[in-house]
Amino acid sequence: MEKRSCQNCREEFNVEPDDFAFYERIKVPPPSWCPHCRMMRRFLFRNERHLFRRKDDLSGKEIFSSFPADAPVKVYERDYWWSDSWDPTNYGRDYNFSRPFFSQFRELLYSVPIFSKSVINMVDSDYCDQAGWVKNSYLCFDGDQIENSAYLVKVEGIRDSFDLFEAMHDELCYDSAMIDDCFSAFFSVDCESCSNIWFSKDLGNCSYCFGCVNLRNKSYYIFNQPLSKEEYFLKIQEMNLGSHASLIKWRKKANEFWLRFPVKFMHAFQNTNVSGEHIQNSKNVHRSYSVHDGGNLKYSQMLWQKITDSYDYTNFGFDSSLIYEAVTCGLQSYGLKFCWECWQGCRDLEYSAYCNSSSNLFGCVGLRKKQYCILNKQYSREDYFALREKIIRHMKEMPYIDKQGKTYCYGEFFPPEFSPFAYNETIAQDFFPLNRQEAQKHGYFWREPEAGEFQISINAADLPDQVNDIADSVLNEIIKCAACSKPYRIIPMELAFYRRMTLPIPRFCPNCRFIERFKFINPPQFWHRKCECIGSEDSRRIYKNTASHFHGASPCPNEFETSYTKERQEIVYCEQCYNTEVVH
Repeated sequence: MEKRSCQNCREEFNVEPDDFAFYERIKVPPPSWCPHCRMMRRFLFRNERHLFRRKDDLSGKEIFSSFPADAPVKVYERDYWWSDSWDPTNYGRDYNFSRPFFSQFRELLYSVPIFSKSVINMVDSDYCDQAGWVKNSYLCFDGDQIENSAYLVKVEGIRDSFDLFEAMHDELCYDSAMIDDCFSAFFSVDCESCSNIWFSKDLGNCSYCFGCVNLRNKSYYIFNQPLSKEEYFLKIQEMNLGSHASLIKWRKKANEFWLRFPVKFMHAFQNTNVSGEHIQNSKNVHRSYSVHDGGNLKYSQMLWQKITDSYDYTNFGFDSSLIYEAVTCGLQSYGLKFCWECWQGCRDLEYSAYCNSSSNLFGCVGLRKKQYCILNKQYSREDYFALREKIIRHMKEMPYIDKQGKTYCYGEFFPPEFSPFAYNETIAQDFFPLNRQEAQKHGYFWREPEAGEFQISINAADLPDQVNDIADSVLNEIIKCAACSKPYRIIPMELAFYRRMTLPIPRFCPNCRFIERFKFINPPQFWHRKCECIGSEDSRRIYKNTASHFHGASPCPNEFETSYTKERQEIVYCEQCYNTEVVH
């Protein structure tokens, strides 16, 4: 093991023997940035849930795009970009050994047009991005197979639902996070295979539960207390859930109730030898976050389905292997290093962006079905490999120096200043929120959102309390958000949903609702902690154990890495103690 000092934050980090083995396998030098700083650098290249109005750089017409109007990139409308009407190799250029590689790549990145949105098979869903197979939906991002829904992020197989984050195969659900295979789940977190639940957390195969936590296979429970079917529905009726004031009261009570019960130190199941958070069906995955069906991974985040033998890999996956320092890459891809938005059958790409179905590219942008290209210029196979070796040596001899004075040789991902997105437009802001001054202090670019030309017609606080008192005219109102004071609207299918479910219309704009929901999502950052179980109760004496544990009356000896900091309010148990306390 070797200790190194991070070039970015100056903190020490370890490069372990298995890390060196991986770097040797893919022929890259060890990194000069620590794992956290490397992750943050990649996060700055991922705008997941923001759409902007801007001009198409070909036609001049106004379009919706992932890129802000003043971002220094050229943008073509998506369908034209994917057509054969233009050729990205026309932007090819010779490599200049008198200048750093990164300077030349940046010029190419800002010259070659990029598609306006990353979408496929969309029907009546113009206001969605990073999505596919979407019908009649609005402001849905990073999702597939969506119908008649709005305000969704990181979802798959969703119908007739609103305001969800990280959800799969759900229907008629609202304002929830981490829910899978659920029907009519409202204001709930971390629930699976449940129906007709309200304000509940960590339920499995439950139905007709309100304000419950840590239950399995239960029905007709309110705040973890069993009731008869008749008693349950009578109490639910008394709760007056069509009232906004009532919902505020019950949400507060439920959130306080949840904190009286232990949580497992990490969300994980069906794994072998893993560490991190949100890991499932995986083996040998370490210090990673939100990985499904992965193997032999480290320092990676938000990967799905058959991802193996990769390091520092953020977002996407789908049957991909041997990926290093890449973001939004995958779909049967192999051997990608230092790439951004390269996918669908890509192989052996380095320092490339927005390339598709290509192989053996170095420093390319926007190429489709190409091979043996450098800076978008075509070479023979022999000339390609010879020039590639010369460029790698040149990158070591003439490194790029960014605005912060940091050095970039071969082996480092793109400098943050190359990203067309501001810090507050990326997933970095979602996981690690900063204000403008804090972001700029760290050297990150910040962009203030453009103010829309909307006249506020009503304050959210002045909306009728009961959904039954909401008139159709609310669809014409420009509402002032009760949290940020920015304007938002209610769309027709949204109002129809609230009426169908007897829910009051929200007082926060979609972005503020997302921020509130995201508070239940732990960050991709880990701390060493001990299990808080000390025998018959937790160390803070909030929760009394309901069964005897393997360690008896003594404190639990288990230690672990967790995404819960010591400052968090949750009671954090190891897996053994948690499983003993979950009510089956």
